Amino acid sequence: MRKDGNEEVRPDSTATESDSNWFAVYTTSRHEKRIAQHMVQREIHHYLPLYRADRKWRDGSKVTLELPLFPSYIFVRITRSERVSVLSVPGALALVGGTGGEPAPLPDRAIESLIVGLREHRIEPHPLLRIGQMVRIHSGAFAGMEGVVVRRKSGCRVVLTLEQIMQSVAVEVNEDDLESVRQDSKITCYPLEAGGRFCWREAS
Repeated sequence: MRKDGNEEVRPDSTATESDSNWFAVYTTSRHEKRIAQHMVQREIHHYLPLYRADRKWRDGSKVTLELPLFPSYIFVRITRSERVSVLSVPGALALVGGTGGEPAPLPDRAIESLIVGLREHRIEPHPLLRIGQMVRIHSGAFAGMEGVVVRRKSGCRVVLTLEQIMQSVAVEVNEDDLESVRQDSKITCYPLEAGGRFCWREAS
């Protein structure tokens, strides 16, 4: 069974979860949905997270659109042998790389949290932040993940950053679900070929 939108699309495959990893695919801008449709047809296990945004046209009419949460990126769970199939999809430009020209796998936890979190929370893109109070979310779909607190008049938001693709999202949370980050939290980092590091902080 396959679903579009925020649902993870799984093909019928003999590959096990341990054989495959999540990767970010850099795509042609504004063609993410069409590329996802091609992946459905080719039975490539992928995930295109979408969020809802209200827009107002010039004639005054309003419409709610479903837009990519991370513009120009789609996530795929593939084995090494499936990389060629992914890059043969029209509009799929490259697998985001790590060291030595090899694609850099994403932590399963990051994608799993997105899948569940988009069902339970209001999430939208947010400009990449480097400063602010660091906190850990201790309950819900994003439990264990850390980000920067952004306060708004209507409530509290935490900006979570996926360092590998340099993209951030803002998640609405209850302030009671946050705790300060301890300095001794375990951090795992992977150097990126293009410069910088992809870091994942684990809950202690």
